Amino acid sequence: MFLMNASYILTKDKILIDSAIVFDEHIKAIGKKDELLKKFPNIKEIHLEDGSILMPGLINSHVHLEFSENSTELKYGSFMPWLYSVIEKRDELSEKCGSNCMKKVLERMLLSGTTTVGAISSWGFDLKPCAESNMKVIYFNEVIGSNPAAVDALWKHFLDRLEMSKKLASKTFTPAVAIHSPYAVHPVLVKKAVSIVKEQKLQLSTHFLESQAERDWLDNSDGEFVPFFKNFLNLNKAHTTAKEFLENIKDTRSLVVHAGHASKDELETIKDSGHTVVHCPVSNRLLGNDRLDIDNLDYLCATDGLSSNTSLNLFDELKSALFIHHEKDLHKLAKDLIDSATSRAATALNLNRGQIKEGFESDIIVLNTNRGTIAPEDLHLQILLQKFEVSHTFINGEKI
Repeated sequence: MFLMNASYILTKDKILIDSAIVFDEHIKAIGKKDELLKKFPNIKEIHLEDGSILMPGLINSHVHLEFSENSTELKYGSFMPWLYSVIEKRDELSEKCGSNCMKKVLERMLLSGTTTVGAISSWGFDLKPCAESNMKVIYFNEVIGSNPAAVDALWKHFLDRLEMSKKLASKTFTPAVAIHSPYAVHPVLVKKAVSIVKEQKLQLSTHFLESQAERDWLDNSDGEFVPFFKNFLNLNKAHTTAKEFLENIKDTRSLVVHAGHASKDELETIKDSGHTVVHCPVSNRLLGNDRLDIDNLDYLCATDGLSSNTSLNLFDELKSALFIHHEKDLHKLAKDLIDSATSRAATALNLNRGQIKEGFESDIIVLNTNRGTIAPEDLHLQILLQKFEVSHTFINGEKI
């Protein structure tokens, strides 16, 4: 068991000044150092630099690892040219980023303050690096495929990957399910995936209305997706609508990713169904998609993958969101963004972490400011504006 005193402690509701926590695998107590030393005599102290900020580890709820060697290979600015470039470069990028590459990517995320990641796996190539990572991983095995003739084969491939991930389940590695999107997954597969999620009590994630092309295809079987589906799958008509898709997942709490082209009614349906929207602002900007309207929305902020971002440092993403949503009050938005990557993310994923609170798992990071006093009312903002060093990381109370 350890005691750690910090200049600032970020709890969900307030900032504690010159206070301490006692923790092992879980947080045992929070208070003033002298009082805690009386309750816990002979406890081992961890000494921090003056000005240190103690806060929950970040939860990056939506990341793709499989194209992490991308830098200049893919086309940005519009969704469909990007998608075609992904198809063209898929084999090349997969070969360039093997297990060692993915391991290094996970390590970099850990060093930058992320302690839990929601990894979306299309093919299972990232299974071993994720299962062996020091980071906690929610491993979303993805169902994909809209060709009716291939439904059985695609389902078997998904089940095989899911079973492999379940064999590696541990305290830090949790198998889960992802449905790629309404346009890319046949309704038969959607229903089968939802059934598995319910039966096995798994987490569910899905992309939803990321682009105008998807909106046009689902609404009217029209738009930029028409030649795509005709050429690749010989399909002339969408198999479902956005409304039908939401109906199919309505009884399963899900992470609904992007949703920048969702209507107000659809966002209300998502909220009423207990789903949570995941916002990836840099990815949306690079692919020419609409900015999510975060008004009255309990969203999460995540990075997406390096196929549509330049950094998996979640602090970088939060800072980008701070500027992208320029009409919001700066200080309130800064706190809301940090909540979206800590306490709200934990709630959406049904995790007992994401807060500095007694009884919660000790997934903790310490930021070293290397400076004097920061006004408490500016602390959330300064965390996003400054690139503070992550000096300590603890997962389940163990120093990483």
